[in-house]
Amino acid sequence: MTSVSIVFHDDDIIVVDKAPDLLSVPGRGPEKLDSVYHRLTLQFEEVHIVHRLDMATSGIMVFARNKASLKNLQQQFQNRQTEKSYQAILAGELHPETGAINLPMRCDWPNRPRQMVCYEYGKKSLTRWRVMEYLDGSTRVELLPFTGRSHQLRIHCNAMNHPILGDNLYGTEESQKARQYLCLHAQSLTFTHPVSTERMTFGSPPPF
Repeated sequence: MTSVSIVFHDDDIIVVDKAPDLLSVPGRGPEKLDSVYHRLTLQFEEVHIVHRLDMATSGIMVFARNKASLKNLQQQFQNRQTEKSYQAILAGELHPETGAINLPMRCDWPNRPRQMVCYEYGKKSLTRWRVMEYLDGSTRVELLPFTGRSHQLRIHCNAMNHPILGDNLYGTEESQKARQYLCLHAQSLTFTHPVSTERMTFGSPPPF
């Protein structure tokens, strides 16, 4: 077990740069204990889960070190007072260079953990995008989720017929095999410090 890449910590928060293919929080069973949360509990006396990233997704996460900070940070996420930016590589050339996609989503229960677009029972899910560069048969984009549904960015990109490379849950056989790992990275997170009230931004470059 390797340690977690800690970007910042004080008495109230811990900010980490999560590696790909590492659980954010423990799953069911001892074989799924290893996670960012579990590793942090080996280093810090008190750790609380504020939000999650998919196991395959890398990037910036924040944890709370006490219950007061947990409540404050959770309210910021729920009230959309945080700012999140992701970087991804998509199959094909995405046009236009900027836009938004608003497709309601819900869990695809028979095929969990897959999610699906559902106009009848789905919850509002909004993502904005900006093309960063066109590569050889693919596109590097910045993704700005307004909502934070499970697998939202993966579903929305796939719905535009530009699946994220290396996504083994969605997309085509070709896009799944294009990379050995999911090309989706939480490159920056902005929130207000729960005690100092300072507006803080943390970032990390994508590993792809």
